[in-house]
Amino acid sequence: MLTGELRSKIDAVWNAFWAGGIANPIEVIEQITYLLFMRGLDDAHTLEENKANRLKKPMERRIFPEGKDKIGKGGGVPYEEMRWSRLKNKAPAEMYEIVAEHVFPFLRTMAEEGTAHATHMKGARFTIPTPALLAKVVDLIAGIPMEDRDTKGDLYEYMLAKIATAGQNGQFRTPRHIIALMVEMMAPTPKDVIVDPACGTCGFLVAAGEYLRDNHPKLFQDKEARDHFNQEMFHGFDFDGTMLRIGSMNMTLHGVDDPDIRYKDSLSQEHGGDEDKYSLILANPPFAGALDNDQVAKDLLAIVKTKKTELLFMALFLKLLKPGGRAAVIVPDGVLFGSSTAHKTIRKMLVEDHRLDGIVKLPSGVFRPYAGVSTAIVLFTKTNSGGTDQVWFYDCQADGISLDDKRTPLLADDKLGPKAKLTEDEHAKNNLPDIAARWKERGGTERKRPRTAQSFCVPKAEIVAAGYDLSINRYREVVHEAVEHRPPKEIIAELKALEKEIAGGLEELEAML
Repeated sequence: MLTGELRSKIDAVWNAFWAGGIANPIEVIEQITYLLFMRGLDDAHTLEENKANRLKKPMERRIFPEGKDKIGKGGGVPYEEMRWSRLKNKAPAEMYEIVAEHVFPFLRTMAEEGTAHATHMKGARFTIPTPALLAKVVDLIAGIPMEDRDTKGDLYEYMLAKIATAGQNGQFRTPRHIIALMVEMMAPTPKDVIVDPACGTCGFLVAAGEYLRDNHPKLFQDKEARDHFNQEMFHGFDFDGTMLRIGSMNMTLHGVDDPDIRYKDSLSQEHGGDEDKYSLILANPPFAGALDNDQVAKDLLAIVKTKKTELLFMALFLKLLKPGGRAAVIVPDGVLFGSSTAHKTIRKMLVEDHRLDGIVKLPSGVFRPYAGVSTAIVLFTKTNSGGTDQVWFYDCQADGISLDDKRTPLLADDKLGPKAKLTEDEHAKNNLPDIAARWKERGGTERKRPRTAQSFCVPKAEIVAAGYDLSINRYREVVHEAVEHRPPKEIIAELKALEKEIAGGLEELEAML
């Protein structure tokens, strides 16, 4: 958890950016990301120096070369002067000149050499407008204990949360508690290979990593498992360079050394090398719009002929998963009941060719204030041989936060998310813990639940008979309240008394006139 003091510092820097003319929250985070990257480079270089001194050997990996650079004005500066540990102590004007004219060209040059994370720095632009603002941001970052993974991770999450409050940029961020629910339901294992093909800021991948730290701490004691976690487990694709930079830094700050976060237009590029590769998909892809057929990867059109992005992403998930791989993905409601041939084809494929495990209907306000679309979480396993038996449905009515544009928490912080312990009254405000608990019972007690309950199971045969309709309302039974019927004689007597009363009133009115 961030301290109030650290939050206040971040808010002060944020306000300073706005006052300095940088009002786009993505740009603010991007500039802070560059500075965090600079500090990280210096930390890595210092580690190498200490190792070389301890072993009395030359440095194996020298990040900052010896000598001067040949870029910028004045014939260059020594690379040593570009290191964070030197820069942070310089006067604002000198610091600003070195960062703008030497450090940023150096970051772009590094990218060509393929240094870790440097690939995403190729397009690095320095847009902080004044030396005073740069000094303020550097002071903030210098005060963060970067050896504390939780603190630096929470710092970045706090900044990313500001994207969600900025309107048009909200599409980049799935609410953290919804991500936590999906990760809890999928329960990643130390052997998983996880992908998000529309990764944005890498929220799903970060949450999966945190889940593993909390639930499988011993994996870090085994070198092979540790190397898998740092180098082979996490994969994210995006075609926005800014998101790649931010997402890659988010993973690094959460303790994943070398994640595979790369440029890829998931729907347009062929998937050679990526098909049948991943054991777990966690995703909330963009699903507004359509692509022309000539823009869509041919291997996806071979699965389903459509222009709709939400259906193409479903085809992509099936392409990327290896047999036995599982997925928890967010889709618009239309995927569940759309009547087009492509809609029906995808649903039939999930039910007949693979194993459809569950559907969680989400409240329509979950993505407010920037989208009011109704969505659902679809949970399935790729088998290539069927296996759907009973499909588990849950109608989520509340996620712990108000469903209006303000999205105000309805409960205390420790009562939010999927792990909270709640009373029955609190459950009415936060269904997430109940969803996680009942999901685990989908093969047992949940099968006996009535169709009037918040969750229940539906046999495959019934879904087939309904034309593969996956909307929960198709199978729900509504409870009709019993109406009390009074004896006719009692009702007639009451009407006659009322008639008498009205007649008497009319007589009084005539007498007055």
